[in-house]
Amino acid sequence: MNYVIRAARPGDLQSIYEMAKLTGGGFTNLPPDKKALRAKLERAEASFASDREYPSDELYLLVLEDSDTGEVRGTCQIFGQVGQRWPFYSYRIGTDSKHSEQLGRTFHAQILMLSNDLNGASEVGGLFLHPAARAGGLGLLLARSRYLFIARHRARFGDRILAELRGVIDEAGGSPFWDGVAGKFFGMSFQEADQFNAVHGNQFIADLMPKHPVYIAMLPESARAVIGVPHPSGRAAMRMLENEGFAFEDYIDIFDGGPTMTARTDQVMSVRDAKHIEVTGIGEEGEEALIATGRLADFRCCFGKVGADGTIDADSARLLRIGAGDGVSWIGR
Repeated sequence: MNYVIRAARPGDLQSIYEMAKLTGGGFTNLPPDKKALRAKLERAEASFASDREYPSDELYLLVLEDSDTGEVRGTCQIFGQVGQRWPFYSYRIGTDSKHSEQLGRTFHAQILMLSNDLNGASEVGGLFLHPAARAGGLGLLLARSRYLFIARHRARFGDRILAELRGVIDEAGGSPFWDGVAGKFFGMSFQEADQFNAVHGNQFIADLMPKHPVYIAMLPESARAVIGVPHPSGRAAMRMLENEGFAFEDYIDIFDGGPTMTARTDQVMSVRDAKHIEVTGIGEEGEEALIATGRLADFRCCFGKVGADGTIDADSARLLRIGAGDGVSWIGR
């Protein structure tokens, strides 16, 4: 398999734009807007070049490349720390309890509370795999390469990490959750709000969103039914996150109600269990693995084999552009 993960470059704009047009909406980190995507690539280029060795407002954008053709067939993103440029908003599902002595009853009502609890966390997101490449475990390669990047640059990321999963979108491209909650206060459709957020950020949420709790029982059934539910295309991604140690802890996206998964960074399986070795040479026998090398803009990751003696297979050495004496990080496939 001749696919490799590498740092995105400005020249990848058209390929990423073509993929963004295939997402079907609700994909804030990958808007089908060339200006916004160009800004992301410029921000990523500056982040890869930064000498900061602490969590900050950096964006690391990676792509999946077919090394035989040079075609870009997937992309994913890692954010060093959310909530610096503008507050990071979530809804947190809570409970409001009231007791009546006269009735002798206690009532528990679920509520949505606007929250900045996740400010300061790192984030993985923006994962999209071209439909023509959805085979051979390439989605897993894209997803887990992010954790090997974090493991190789641990000082640049926070102690907590999150992943937002896209919520339920109807056939018309609308969001039942948005229509039942935020849409009542903004005077714009979900598509309009989602596009504005992707291009300009979510400060308008702070300006216009009411700060009082929203009682879930008062929402229409269409909105209640999708709270914390991932888009059907995101169910596999949710399982992969759970396998890595992420959990749903009652935070949801303020736009579409999709689940926000969280974990302690050092307890994410592919960060915690990553092994860091010096390559001893080339060998064709070994454990099936994801292998990564390089720092920042030179980061590369692929599927391969790692021997107990520190060897890696020839194809991996070619894709990663390394040999004996070079350092790699790897995790069992």
